[in-house]
Amino acid sequence: MSQFRKLSGLEMNRLDAKSVFDVPRHPVTLMLDNIRSMWNVGAMFRTADAAGIEKIILTGYTAAPPRKEIDKTALGAQETVRWEYCESALEAIATLKARGVKICALEIAEPSRPYTAMRKTDFPLCLIVGNEVDGIGDELLRECDEVIEIPQYGAKHSLNVAVAAGVSLFEFIRVIRATL
Repeated sequence: MSQFRKLSGLEMNRLDAKSVFDVPRHPVTLMLDNIRSMWNVGAMFRTADAAGIEKIILTGYTAAPPRKEIDKTALGAQETVRWEYCESALEAIATLKARGVKICALEIAEPSRPYTAMRKTDFPLCLIVGNEVDGIGDELLRECDEVIEIPQYGAKHSLNVAVAAGVSLFEFIRVIRATL
């Protein structure tokens, strides 16, 4: 018989919604460009909160909170993650680059490197994820410093955008925290 026991909320020692902005965040920004599903937007808010990243930037026609569809999957993370809306992804990228942030697309493109090849020197970084059908547009890709890719071994050539963002973000956090 297993000796596992689920922890209570108090035992988890998690931050509360008021103190979450008082602690250092991981030097990662997640840009959502032209995401059509508000459920995907909400899921990425929740993942961004769990990963403790700096912020989310919503661009293009990506919906912004408050929206009941976002709230349904974000489960309150839209209140615990810094976010902003910028209509133009290109303008947001220019601002980030001026601050010394590396711009990285999550896309199937040439050349790319595996998402597992990140190094501590790659941060601070902005990870761009694109539309669920069309991905990241060529104009935006040209402004990126590099492209990372998650290898695919099945018949489909991509993961759901929220899942792909989560896989990548937690790999980034592993790399960042490896020397802490």
